[in-house]
Amino acid sequence: MADTPFIFQKSNRRIAALALIVFALDQFTKWLVLRHLGKYDEKVVIDGFFKFVHWGNTGAAWSLFSGNNVTLAIVALLALVALFLTRHHFDSHTLPGQIAFGLIFGGIAGNLTDRLLPGRHEVVDFLRFYLQQRGGGELGFPAFNVADTAICTGVALIFLITWKNEHTPKQVTSDK
Repeated sequence: MADTPFIFQKSNRRIAALALIVFALDQFTKWLVLRHLGKYDEKVVIDGFFKFVHWGNTGAAWSLFSGNNVTLAIVALLALVALFLTRHHFDSHTLPGQIAFGLIFGGIAGNLTDRLLPGRHEVVDFLRFYLQQRGGGELGFPAFNVADTAICTGVALIFLITWKNEHTPKQVTSDK
């Protein structure tokens, strides 16, 4: 294994394969939304709880930093590079670590693609959970997409792996 080129190591192949699957699923679902829902249209799936929407987001999570698409694209690109270069610090050699990084890389690549595609220049969000209020308004979670879900799941998994590693009793060795 020591002679295997870095890029072809099994852990890197697993991360890349999962990232590619996440990226493809994300772009396919966004393509469906672009094809079947007009901008700002909605399709109620479960009344008062869940619907498909077609919202564009030029900001980050919860539309923070809206209107900063180019800056956020640069940040996403830098995050991809930084995470790739530092992944070995986060157990990327284990299957859970590989899953986490595959999810994160695929999600970042999916949203970054949205930001860079000509004619789009915004992230397509389409999953919306909400509660119908008595007065007629909605109380809901911001719309999101497959990439957002993958990023959040991957980051949560990294936190869980790190927490577990820090709270696992260390083996005591004797000097006999």
